[in-house]
Amino acid sequence: MPGPSEPKDSSILPGQRLRARGAASNDTGRFEGTSRVAYDDGWDMAEEGRLVRTEVRVESPRSGITYNTSPDLPFDRSINPYRGCEHGCIYCFARPTHAYLNLSPGLDFETRLVARPGIARVLERELRSKSYKVATIAIGTNTDPYQPIEAEYGVMREVLAMLLAFRHPVGITTKGTLIERDLDLLVPLAKAGLTRVGVSVTTLDPVLARRMEPRAASPARRLEVIRRLTAAGVPVRVMVSPMIPGLSDHELEPILEAAAEAGAVAASFISLRLPREVSPLFQDWLAQHYPDRAGKVMARVRELHGGKDYDAEWGKRFKGQGIWAELMARRFHVAGARLGLDQPQPALRTDLFRVPLEQGAQMGFDL
Repeated sequence: MPGPSEPKDSSILPGQRLRARGAASNDTGRFEGTSRVAYDDGWDMAEEGRLVRTEVRVESPRSGITYNTSPDLPFDRSINPYRGCEHGCIYCFARPTHAYLNLSPGLDFETRLVARPGIARVLERELRSKSYKVATIAIGTNTDPYQPIEAEYGVMREVLAMLLAFRHPVGITTKGTLIERDLDLLVPLAKAGLTRVGVSVTTLDPVLARRMEPRAASPARRLEVIRRLTAAGVPVRVMVSPMIPGLSDHELEPILEAAAEAGAVAASFISLRLPREVSPLFQDWLAQHYPDRAGKVMARVRELHGGKDYDAEWGKRFKGQGIWAELMARRFHVAGARLGLDQPQPALRTDLFRVPLEQGAQMGFDL
């Protein structure tokens, strides 16, 4: 069996090195008409060329807000500053979206990224529309807005500044430490009741975290993010997601305890989801890193999803079904109540929304 850093897929050349990557394969996307096969032409690859590096392509966005009608989501609109995610979380349910770009949900998802600078200007046009109806915008529900490339491109900061200018409510989900950079924007939003942040903590085990989320912050660092945000007055919900049965589910209570100690005011959890290409990617990773538990983990996953690797049915896809799903929910509710993480949170305000003057416009006078 290949080691953790040894590619086993024909679309990766022998000798190429995958340093701190989640996926070890790069199968052709499901919408592509041709397949890619790596071929060694006999020329020695320079050491510099052996390392698979992150590539970023810039996209000129035509729209800023994406709308959805899913009945089990608490929001109907979101913004995606980036496509793909360098964190490389092997379980990421967003991996299949890379196939729409004719890229692989495997290694491409975490190495061939798309940045969308200028999206804040498009967002401004949408918010100024007379037909726009204000409601909370979610960011980070697909790929992380505070992944490492945000340090260079600053797309999330542009978006956040625009939302603050309009006094628009925004919910943010991340496991990235770069969010601390934007406290100057988050604090006034939070004081006005216009934002809250969800920080994802999947495990407290640094070894498991490094294997499972190779370029994300360590668990201890994420707890520090919670601590710094809450100390500044930004309300934080700890997201124990995903809980992986037979691998990380025993950590549910310790994660909630650590997050509560760090200042989190609310909590949520989601069971492991393996849609489309995520299932084979995750199973390969599991066999590679935890072969002794692979069978147990997948058996439990299938129990949660009616005998399948994944059930996309609304109302079941996030928590699963059956005795294990009920047990997990019960444990979560008991621990949440004990730690004070089960208190309802006030809805973000929509009544403060305003359309600011455009640059160069003159103030009007009330007569």
